[in-house]
Amino acid sequence: MVIREQRHGAVTVLYPEGPIVGEDATAFKLAAEEAAKKTLGRFVVDLTGTPFLDSEGLVALLEISETLSQSGHALRLCAACETVRTILELTGMTEHFNSFADANSAVRSFL
Repeated sequence: MVIREQRHGAVTVLYPEGPIVGEDATAFKLAAEEAAKKTLGRFVVDLTGTPFLDSEGLVALLEISETLSQSGHALRLCAACETVRTILELTGMTEHFNSFADANSAVRSFL
């Protein structure tokens, strides 16, 4: 799994490429936690390149969200494909995340 990181002003956007499953979920979580430490709580995960996630991927997203919420911030997700949206809906996880159509909308939500 490749994870790109990009800054949009004071907002950090992570772009994981590939499914967030198994060991990749752990690597993604560690990369996200490191990136979150460098932000002011303004953090977005762009799921454009993520075709699927398993239970470990869901746990990674939840743990990242919990870490951010402990400091009064929220994880924003964007550009989830139909499969990922369905997984989030079926598992009841949609209420745990602020979701947006694209990275620009998610970044602007911090204003």
